Amino acid sequence: MVEQNLDLVFRALADPTRRAILARLAEGEATVGNLSEPLPISLAAVSKHLGVLERAGLVTREARGRERVCRMNPAALKDARAWLEFHERFWSERLDALDELVKITLGESGGTR
Repeated sequence: MVEQNLDLVFRALADPTRRAILARLAEGEATVGNLSEPLPISLAAVSKHLGVLERAGLVTREARGRERVCRMNPAALKDARAWLEFHERFWSERLDALDELVKITLGESGGTR
């Protein structure tokens, strides 16, 4: 389940329009109409992007009368953040080990090749 959720989250974050929508929602909730105003796409296209964000759990939509109010769900980023932090540590450790190996190797050969 976590892997499937990660796929949905990263797929949702891969699009600049969806990232722009999330950036706007980070400021607070907004209607679909408000979200579409600064974007150079149709209201229907914004709605489709919101659907992708909803499936990833990054956004929720609520009907308030005739309007659909959207809000960001930052908790949905928890698994993605953990995945990224693990891989950052993993590669940092590997690169540190490689750096140390290069220093030892160059030190043993007198620094010349």
